Amino acid sequence: MKLNVNEIFYSLQGEGGRMGEPSIFIRLTKCNLACSFCDTDFASGCDMALEEILNTIKAYPCKWIIWTGGEPTIQLRDEHLSFFKENGYWQAIETNGTRKVPSLIDYISCSPKQDYPGIKARIPKADEIRIPVAAGDDIPDISAFPEADNYYLSPIFDGNGINQQNVDYCVEFIKENPQWRLSLQIHKLIHIE
Repeated sequence: MKLNVNEIFYSLQGEGGRMGEPSIFIRLTKCNLACSFCDTDFASGCDMALEEILNTIKAYPCKWIIWTGGEPTIQLRDEHLSFFKENGYWQAIETNGTRKVPSLIDYISCSPKQDYPGIKARIPKADEIRIPVAAGDDIPDISAFPEADNYYLSPIFDGNGINQQNVDYCVEFIKENPQWRLSLQIHKLIHIE
């Protein structure tokens, strides 16, 4: 079994409910969306056997994998997850919610960009919903999303870093809708991968 991998790196989770936790990021290629604010190169990669991925990540003193992309559900299946689970790894996914998540995932971070009502059919429960927001965006009622432990608004950064207008917009919205929480991309603020 192989996966087409863009990059593998070890860092701290920079946003959401697991912010600050050491994690092994495995970025898979391909995405089914073309978001204007996307800051990730996920188009190119190389095929890697699961054993090759395992040998790469064994160098890190951490047992948390974050499957990210692009959109990891395009490639990722329970057969892949089972291999890493058998080798002692916990596994999170960062998904846009346009496809079903494999059942062996331990932590679901859903960051929807479109078709909010359809997400409930594909992902009935998530650990967190994290919505990217620009100033002036129409933020749907929280009931439009799957049940989750945490609901975050994540201000979109621009090419130069934090966009204060986007942050202010999220802060004001959250103050009026306290079921939401703020999630800044801390990794960008402290300049780590």
